[in-house]
Amino acid sequence: MPRLIFIGAPGAGKGTQAKTLADLCGIPHISTGDILRSAVANQTPLGVQAKAYMDRGDLVPDSLVMDLIRERLNEPDAQKGWILDGFPRNVSQAEYLDTLLQKINHHYDNVINLEVPDEVLVARLLGRGRADDTEEVIRQRLQVYREQTAPLIEFYHQREKLVSVNGHQPIEEVTADLKALV
Repeated sequence: MPRLIFIGAPGAGKGTQAKTLADLCGIPHISTGDILRSAVANQTPLGVQAKAYMDRGDLVPDSLVMDLIRERLNEPDAQKGWILDGFPRNVSQAEYLDTLLQKINHHYDNVINLEVPDEVLVARLLGRGRADDTEEVIRQRLQVYREQTAPLIEFYHQREKLVSVNGHQPIEEVTADLKALV
């Protein structure tokens, strides 16, 4: 079973494609966004802390996200395969993830980078209708992505694990491209 990491800007389709591919492969789709939104909705201590960052369009601190990921990868359904969506978001998280995976005897097969032009991303995110998706917050999130997350592309390219996929095509075509990789 595959173990994949999905990266790409907010609105690139990571969640949609990761869920579809995870369902096809019978493995868990591990979305840090879903985990964080659940913690916020349930007003857990982590959720309350995370909400303040999310409301500003900033990334939730590494330490909070890493604790969630460690717990999730240790669950029984994640032992055979998984798709990580939304983590790692920066090089220090990627280095942490490499160390964590070694400790728990996991590895990843590929890192999938969904590429989509910025103006398409803004339109997609505005179309979702989430309360935190104002144009100002979206543009801030894209700027944060460029500064903090985009360096992952080079990090994984150097490790010969990066596969870029055109995310600016019909959903079914993106899915077909991903199935061909797996």
